[in-house]
Amino acid sequence: MSDLSFKIEPGEILGLIGPNGAGKSTTFNLISGFVKPTRGTLTLFGKPAAGRSAVATSRAGLVRTFQHTSLMRTMTVAANLRVGTMHRLRRGAERDVAVDETAELLGLTPHLSDVAGTLPHGLQRLVSIGIAFAARPKLLCLDEPLTGLNATEVASTLAVFRRIRDEHAASILLVEHNMKAVMSVCDRIVVLHHGEELAEGTPEVIRANPEVISAYIGHRQDRQTP
Repeated sequence: MSDLSFKIEPGEILGLIGPNGAGKSTTFNLISGFVKPTRGTLTLFGKPAAGRSAVATSRAGLVRTFQHTSLMRTMTVAANLRVGTMHRLRRGAERDVAVDETAELLGLTPHLSDVAGTLPHGLQRLVSIGIAFAARPKLLCLDEPLTGLNATEVASTLAVFRRIRDEHAASILLVEHNMKAVMSVCDRIVVLHHGEELAEGTPEVIRANPEVISAYIGHRQDRQTP
C-alpha cells in the first residue's frame, strides 16, 4: 500500500473497490488489526490504532467479516448470533434479546433453531453478517458479502445494510465486486489500483471518472458483454 488515505464518516456506507490485487484485502487486514502497518497513521474512532490487535480493535467497535462464510456450521443460528454478543453483554437475558433483534433485522427469525451449516448459501451469508452485527459495532467491515447470491438475495441483503446504517447509526465499509450493488447502496466510493488510491467520490462521480472506467469498471463491463 502506498499513499492511501481515506476517512469513513459516521453513519456512512463507504465502498472500497478495485481490480484483483489492488490492495482491498490488505487494507481490510490493516484496519481490523490482522496486519500491522509498517508506516503511516491509522486512527480508529479518534484514537491511534496502528499496531492494535484484532481482538482489541473488535472491542473498540470495529467488527469485520471475511470473504468466505464465517460461521459455526454445527451450531444453530441462534447460537451463532449469540457468539457475536459476548464481547458486549454479560447477562444471558440481554444476549437473548440481542439475538432476537439481530435475527429480526436480517430476516433470520424463522431459522433460529436451524443448524447453520444446513442452510442455503444466501442464508449462511446472512448468519455471518449477523454474527458480526450482533456485536453492535460502530464500524462494520464487510468483505465481499454478496458473493454467490442471486439477484433477489442481493436486493434483500442491501436492504439489511441500509437498515444497519439508518436504524443503528453504524458505518459500513464494503468491499464488493458487484458494481451494480456498490453503486446503489454506497454513499461514497474509494477506488484502489496497484495499492494506491485512484479515485474517491459519490457513485455518480466514480461512474463518470475516465481513469476508473479505464482501470476497472470498463474492463469489467467488457468481460460481461456476450
